[in-house]
Amino acid sequence: MATQTGKKTFWQQYKTPILLLGGIAAGSLIGIVAPSVGQTLKPVGDILLNLLFTIVVPLVFVSIACAVGSMANMSRLGKILGGTVAAFLGTGAIAAACVLIWVNLFSPSAGTSIQLAAAEVGEAQTAAEMIVGSLTVSDFPDLWSKSHMLPLIIFAIITGFCVASCGGENSPVGKLLANLNDIIMKFVGVIMTIAPIGLGAYFANLIGEFGPQLLGDYGRAMVVYYPLCLLYVVIFFPLYAFFAGGKQGVRQMMKYILTPAVTAFATQSSAATLPVNKEACDAIGVPEDVSDLVLPMGCTMHMDGSVLSSIVKISFLFGVFNMPFTGAGTYAMAIAVAILSAFVLSGAPGGGLVGEMLIVSMFGFPAEAFPLIATLGFLFDPAATCLNASGDTIASMMVTRLVEGKDWLTKKAGLVK
Repeated sequence: MATQTGKKTFWQQYKTPILLLGGIAAGSLIGIVAPSVGQTLKPVGDILLNLLFTIVVPLVFVSIACAVGSMANMSRLGKILGGTVAAFLGTGAIAAACVLIWVNLFSPSAGTSIQLAAAEVGEAQTAAEMIVGSLTVSDFPDLWSKSHMLPLIIFAIITGFCVASCGGENSPVGKLLANLNDIIMKFVGVIMTIAPIGLGAYFANLIGEFGPQLLGDYGRAMVVYYPLCLLYVVIFFPLYAFFAGGKQGVRQMMKYILTPAVTAFATQSSAATLPVNKEACDAIGVPEDVSDLVLPMGCTMHMDGSVLSSIVKISFLFGVFNMPFTGAGTYAMAIAVAILSAFVLSGAPGGGLVGEMLIVSMFGFPAEAFPLIATLGFLFDPAATCLNASGDTIASMMVTRLVEGKDWLTKKAGLVK
């Protein structure tokens, strides 16, 4: 029960992440002790992921179209979009600088002896083809796929503009979108009640099937990458939150960031974490029109963890093939490729294969390098997605600060009249 002052008890505050962590721990234990049993639980985990994925597309379209359609002040929309781009580029640049320093201090390929398996890399797309494929689809039904999140976001924004110009939130379509938005968020709440069981089953299968790889030849790269992710979270997430809302911003971030982080780590999907991020932003006090735009865009465009992951993979390949990972040109190319490869992930679990093909082709590595970093990608994906998705919530806070000013949190709490 909440206290008389209105504050939540520890259990009320952290019930969801505790249950999620408990489910993951139980599932992991099953995967370690009885791998065959863990693998039989795979369908249970798949049910949860499928439920999350099926709600993502309507959630993205309805929330964005509703937010833009009900926005009478179009200059505010411009501020939100501008702040979103600034936040994404700023945190991405910081992540790139951190990982470049880190891999020069601790080589991820030192002491690694890996037998390269033969593999064939498909033909790389041109820059123009990548841009067209990232921003648009060729047929209307293709919009309604989690693999085409950015075209869906663009379509939803345009739809919202049209709704706003035809009566806005008071129009029949505007009211329908608002009601659908409420229904979808109720649906998310229903899904989250079974999440601890689903994530436990998912991890039981994951550990049961792939556990031995965690201690193999890729251990050195993991020892380099995972502490880097932890340092980035410990150092820069509080700094971003402080920029967003001062000390109160840091407190709010620490209260509500754990559930999105755990969900993202377990599902390895920014898209699957989107509903949970939305709940976290609402609890923190981020305006709905901000979170409704920033969070879906973050699924494909805000990829700090993937930038860290991509540059570690690039450095790893340079070491394996005895190439010096030095020089401003090499670093600039690594940052560009990391951003591009992160951009094509589209929030899907294991979606980094396309990005890994991009790394191999653009740096001219032999085809045998692809399965090597594909394995690394699988091992890095939980931490990368955790940073990507939980960072979206913090990015929403930063955008709110850019749009509404530094006192937005205290005004929200009624502390500033």
